[in-house]
Amino acid sequence: MSTFIRAPRAVVLAAAAAVTLLALAGCAPGSSNASQGQSGSVSTALTTKKVTLKIQDETGFPVTSNLAAEFTKQHPNVKFKIVRDSFQNLLANSPRLMASADAPDLIRLSTLGSTVKDGLVTNLDPYFKAYGWDKFSAGQLASARMTTAGVRGEGSLWQFGLGYSVTGIYMNQKLADKVGITSVPATIDELEADLQKAKTAGVLPVQTGMQDGVGTFVLQALINQYGDKAKLIDWMFNKPGATFDTPASLKGATKFQDWATKGYLPTDVNAINYTTMVANFTAGQGLFMWDGNWDAANVQKALGKGGAQFFLMPPTTKGGKYVAMGAGNTFAIPSKSKNHDTTAYFLNWIATNSKARQIVVDITGASPGGDPAQKLPTVEKGSLIETALAMSASVGKDDGFTDFIANTTSGIYQGALQPDEQLLLTDKITPDAFTKAIQAFYEKDLAG
Repeated sequence: MSTFIRAPRAVVLAAAAAVTLLALAGCAPGSSNASQGQSGSVSTALTTKKVTLKIQDETGFPVTSNLAAEFTKQHPNVKFKIVRDSFQNLLANSPRLMASADAPDLIRLSTLGSTVKDGLVTNLDPYFKAYGWDKFSAGQLASARMTTAGVRGEGSLWQFGLGYSVTGIYMNQKLADKVGITSVPATIDELEADLQKAKTAGVLPVQTGMQDGVGTFVLQALINQYGDKAKLIDWMFNKPGATFDTPASLKGATKFQDWATKGYLPTDVNAINYTTMVANFTAGQGLFMWDGNWDAANVQKALGKGGAQFFLMPPTTKGGKYVAMGAGNTFAIPSKSKNHDTTAYFLNWIATNSKARQIVVDITGASPGGDPAQKLPTVEKGSLIETALAMSASVGKDDGFTDFIANTTSGIYQGALQPDEQLLLTDKITPDAFTKAIQAFYEKDLAG
């Protein structure tokens, strides 16, 4: 069985830190416009008072717990209270949580939406200057920027990433051997041939789910290969005139529906959520699973070292450039936080402290970000995390990173992608109607 080709570890890590962060088009540091939130003088000195920081995070991503524990170990006067909810619930409830009198100090915020316009998030420009975040790659922070006109990728800084992800495909090694797959697919045609091999052998080709929209990983991975990623990024960044209703989206949606029709997806796909998808895959139900590096440690723990491979979505032609979803695990400091400076200190510590950076790599399998010149964490040789970092380097080299379409507007994930993909996979809507419905919701969401 051939494996994903890896560069030497030192080269992989150096490349991952240096080029993974060029995920999106580079931008100059944000301007000082849009001054909602804490945009005056700030302090980079950690308080000596006893403080409890409240973090609102999503279920299934424990890295904040590990980081909080280490921070308290180093700074006993700062403790943490971490509250978790599902991604979809957090996405829907974030504006209300940030507007409340008991707003968290730090919140997982996958998309800015109207939070900047509504004054709910803290302008991080003063901290960018005070902490010297200009040493970070501009591309690392690009998706966390937004102008007063609501265009992402430029303007002031509103979010901060805790690790920078890459999304690909996990393959169950035991099932691959069973169906006669001897190498990871190099093109989409080869991938489809493997799907059919699995189906013929009585093995579920793809483990995924649409109850909470996680199947969007599969859809976007297809769309990414069929068109110009720059046009998709413009749409995700809310550039005027950008549209989802493109030949690439239509082709991706058509292929996704075709896979469902051929029985490559679970028969109860619309009843499977993210947690169940991962549990099913690690229990041996499914040859392939589209997911991110954040599950590398979980998959390896469940299936054993060598029990799974992790590879990038193949291009349409052999040797073509890689395109993959990847972004920072973005958090924001609500304007109503009572501990702006302490929370910003914590964020800066995550990107600069050697133990914190190691935790990010060990728990998430992601590049820790920060200054590319800083000493890099170590990883287990031959692990899925090492593979994920190599994948990041490959995508970065090809300038192939895109954000996640679920992050495009505050309401699009639950309001359009999730329900309309459910209809798509059950033949209740055509691919053409699907792409037009997504664009119509997008325009309505932005106008609101």
